[in-house]
Amino acid sequence: MTKRFIGSVFFALLLFSFFGNPGYAYIDKNVAIVQIMNKAAGKTQTVRLPIGHTVEFEKLHLLARTCKQTDPFEAENFYAFIEINKSDSTKVFSNWMNRNTPGATPVQNADYDVWLLNCE
Repeated sequence: MTKRFIGSVFFALLLFSFFGNPGYAYIDKNVAIVQIMNKAAGKTQTVRLPIGHTVEFEKLHLLARTCKQTDPFEAENFYAFIEINKSDSTKVFSNWMNRNTPGATPVQNADYDVWLLNCE
């Protein structure tokens, strides 16, 4: 490959990154709303997680680091970075949750299922 060809490819990628890629805007929200299912009891409960505050639910400690809504002019979706620990400090989950595709990063726990409903 010639230097000129590599340079033109680099320039094209640079232009695409500035002009060809749409900018995604997100709206920061203050509360993540999650649904938690206790598998043993077969019951679900909606829990509000204020951003930056740990909330206790049964044996779980839940902390929402951020919750974002997609641009209102795009298809509505919500994303939240949530950390979940058991009472004994065992890490259960630490990752992004996506309301529209909850199976993309599922909570892997024998006792509970947790999924994101909304951001407020």
